[in-house]
Amino acid sequence: MSDSIITANDLGNGLVVFLTADGGWSQRLADARVVGPDALPEAVAYGKAQHDARIVVEPYDIEVTLENGVPVPVRLRERIRAAGPTVAYGEAEIAERAALSKAG
Repeated sequence: MSDSIITANDLGNGLVVFLTADGGWSQRLADARVVGPDALPEAVAYGKAQHDARIVVEPYDIEVTLENGVPVPVRLRERIRAAGPTVAYGEAEIAERAALSKAG
C-alpha cells in the first residue's frame, strides 16, 4: 500500500482542498499532509469529522506518490481535480468566490 492524502471541497466556496499537517485545509496540493497506511484511518476519520462540522464536503483519501517532496495523485482524475478546471468557463467566478470567502 502507498501514501495517501485527504481531499474534499470547501463548504463555503466549493473549491478543492487538501488536509494539511496542522489539521487545516489548503487549496495547494503541496500543503497536503501525506499519510502512510497506518495513519490513514485516523486521517479519514478526521476528514469525516470536518464534514460533520460543516467545514468541508465529502472528504476522501486519494493515493499519491511523492515527487521532489510534493504529493502527486496517482489517478488522472485526481491530478485534474487538483490542478483545477480544465476549461476557462467560470474561472473568473470561481476566483471571485474564493476571494470573497477569504475576505468574509
